Amino acid sequence: MPDDLAAPLIGAALIKDQVRRLPDAPGVYRMLGEDGEVLYVGKARSLKKRVSQYAQGRAHTQWVAHMIHLTRSMEFVTTKTETEALLLEINLIKQLRPRFNVQLRDDKSFPEILIRRDHRAAQIRKHRGAHSIPGEYFGPFASAWAVNRTVNSLQKAFLLRSCSDNVFETRTRPCMLFQIKRCSAPCVGLVSPEEYDHLVELAHDFLRGRSRAVMTAMAEQMTEAAEAMEFERAARLRDRIRALSSVSQDQSINPETLTEADVFAVHAEGGQACVQVFFFRAGQNWGNRAYFPRVANTIEAADEERGILDAFLGQFYESQAIPRLILLSHDAPNRALLADAFTLKSGRKVEILVPQRGEKRELVQHALVNAREALGRKMAESSAQGRLLSGVCEAFGLDAQPERIEVYDNSHIMGTNQVGGMIVAGPDGFQKSQYRKFNIKSSELTPGDDYGMMREVLRRRFARLVKEEEAGDAPPRPDLVLIDGGAGQLEAATEVMADLGVDDIAVVGVAKGPDRDAGLERFFMPGKPPFMLEPKSPVLYYLQRLRDEAHRFAIGAHRTRRRMEMTKNPLDEIEGVGPGRKRALLHAFGSARGVSRASVSDLEKVGGVSEALAQRIFDFFRKS
Repeated sequence: MPDDLAAPLIGAALIKDQVRRLPDAPGVYRMLGEDGEVLYVGKARSLKKRVSQYAQGRAHTQWVAHMIHLTRSMEFVTTKTETEALLLEINLIKQLRPRFNVQLRDDKSFPEILIRRDHRAAQIRKHRGAHSIPGEYFGPFASAWAVNRTVNSLQKAFLLRSCSDNVFETRTRPCMLFQIKRCSAPCVGLVSPEEYDHLVELAHDFLRGRSRAVMTAMAEQMTEAAEAMEFERAARLRDRIRALSSVSQDQSINPETLTEADVFAVHAEGGQACVQVFFFRAGQNWGNRAYFPRVANTIEAADEERGILDAFLGQFYESQAIPRLILLSHDAPNRALLADAFTLKSGRKVEILVPQRGEKRELVQHALVNAREALGRKMAESSAQGRLLSGVCEAFGLDAQPERIEVYDNSHIMGTNQVGGMIVAGPDGFQKSQYRKFNIKSSELTPGDDYGMMREVLRRRFARLVKEEEAGDAPPRPDLVLIDGGAGQLEAATEVMADLGVDDIAVVGVAKGPDRDAGLERFFMPGKPPFMLEPKSPVLYYLQRLRDEAHRFAIGAHRTRRRMEMTKNPLDEIEGVGPGRKRALLHAFGSARGVSRASVSDLEKVGGVSEALAQRIFDFFRKS
């Protein structure tokens, strides 16, 4: 048979053929399936030796054998060192999301505390995301609640401002925060710049772990004030010390020998895993979070927890700040290599340890207990969630249990600030990172036209889905769409989806019962008469929760938009008036109404306002 008619190599035969041309050098390999789907990404100290193991056909788990069988091609990248290979592997796994790799599914950044230094009066605030603002960052905190509580306590202790620069510049008298003793009012000069800077440095020292020294110094000042019979000043210092004490005491299991570290503990069971992460900064526990990574069945059972932790660490720190010390419950196979990679990335030495005794071991064991308990709760919830989804499948006659349910609702008041909301649910509960809001844009809609709003929301959502699918992407496609409404909303929805060619997705309308009574909902499906579910049915309660969550989300989006409209400043609409000139005008005249009453000559006196701009501002308000 001629060579050009020979069957293409696949699976182990393909891998064996590739090995002959591979170098004995570090690098990253990718195993690809049909249509270029990335099955697996791995790194190796020696590409030749590592990849040859796949071609031997022995000592493989069932899933590894299945992955090899699906392999249709391979791609390779050589690197100078194994550390570089590890960093590249981490990036590729997060970018390509291969189905046979362990994957961290929740990788959003953690909230932090920021002390801004780019203003004459430093500001304390909550921050999330890139460190693009000049100042000092303290964190991470496990939740926004923990940050808010700490910021509130620090405001009470150090009286630092939290207001925006715009509010700061336009204040003419102290705000409510000064009245309740949570700000020293630097905006109106009730504290000197030197005194305020001293308060900022105290807050900085406290967050850097020197809390005991700060509290001792404040206690000495309180004693001196009491001895001098300055009882009001002593009482203020007492309240500030109490605020600092609440920060320290609320952080449970504060270690005595640890100032900066992250603690990781993993527990795997029944094909699922939980990684519990605790953050310790400034000698305090700043919270913890449980992760449930997608477990790769390619990992040997004996090494499951070690392998999960190994893959998890690299992906976790791809976008997070790396501490000096990382404590693990299990010895990750690439622990030394990960330490080198993190040292290279952070620019300072990073240690990764598996403690065997002492306080560090106790912290790891505490995290491990939390991981075991969290996974137990997750598995119980998943079991219950699976039964509910099976009930939904039966109630609506679906072919299979839905993996992704999208629920749509609209919100407006008398046709104003119209907003559509989409929430997403599935086997893991509500997927809040997938929620979307739609500001209604069509100018042809009659205000309050619920059918027209639903058409616009669904057209925008599914037109984008079709476009992404045509481009070869794999966007999330729902198995079930729930519409808040009856026959009219259902008809509007099915018309749009048929027009876009996505009428193979099940659509159900959920109409409220008479007098909007919960439990008497009627369900509408194309080609079927309306029907009701058994009262007090768990499936009915579940569908009510989905509808109520969509309603809550849509109302929240509507209120946000309405609030933004209410606080909109007319100066924003004037060409040539940017943030700086806007701030100067408000500072000079007190408010937009004051600007509207000013004469051209008065406007010209404001710094940065030319004669032409003053005339334009004057004309704008006269036309309005």
